[in-house]
Amino acid sequence: MLGKCLSAEWMKLRRSRIWPVLWTLPAVSVLIGTFNFSVNQGVLKHEWYSLWSQAGLFYGQFFLPVLIAILCAHLCRLEHLNKNWRLLMTAPVSAAGLFWAKWIVAGTLLAFVQMLFAVLYVLAGKWAGLSSGLPPELAGWLIRGWIAALSVAALQLALSVRIRSFAAPVGIGLCAVFAGLGLYVARLGMFFPHSLLTIGMGVLSRTALSGSDLALFAAMNASYVLGFAAVAVRLVRQSVESA
Repeated sequence: MLGKCLSAEWMKLRRSRIWPVLWTLPAVSVLIGTFNFSVNQGVLKHEWYSLWSQAGLFYGQFFLPVLIAILCAHLCRLEHLNKNWRLLMTAPVSAAGLFWAKWIVAGTLLAFVQMLFAVLYVLAGKWAGLSSGLPPELAGWLIRGWIAALSVAALQLALSVRIRSFAAPVGIGLCAVFAGLGLYVARLGMFFPHSLLTIGMGVLSRTALSGSDLALFAAMNASYVLGFAAVAVRLVRQSVESA
């Protein structure tokens, strides 16, 4: 059942307009960050770490959350047209299967985006003439960022299932970016999905997470994914009833 839902989601994306977004936003993040790094090398003297603080800040704090919101709204767009929620549920699929298929597809695409950003980051550093070795924390930043992105994706899918408008969930996601930044500054970042993205990618602090912090980070992300999934599945059923 889940396999059928996944196949359908991938078929919808074959000629989708979402692909340019997946390429463009990471590239723009790196371009802006590299420009800032290049014109401020007199102050930013920690080479790869300084470049990460610039490119990673724009990407992890702003562009990636917006990209997730756009992606999730796009994954639910077709279902909101012509009462397709009800049509889908006449097929041998479940509401849970529909949600998890969308979430898995979103997670797979976000893994691609993370890898793309990593490649662009390395190329930008080479272009800027950085000769030292890459930060040993790089893999951890990318993996933890992807894990937190899965939580944000679960939240945005729940919003996009409920709200017919394409723009509204994206706007809410943008507001959540600033809410997450505020909670991070207030040292409450572990308790909000967008703040977890900031923490996971280390864009505002390179301080390594302790073992207990890593455990809390993992637990909070798992809780958010499961919690938002439960809400989203219920909303799928309500969408079918009201379609």
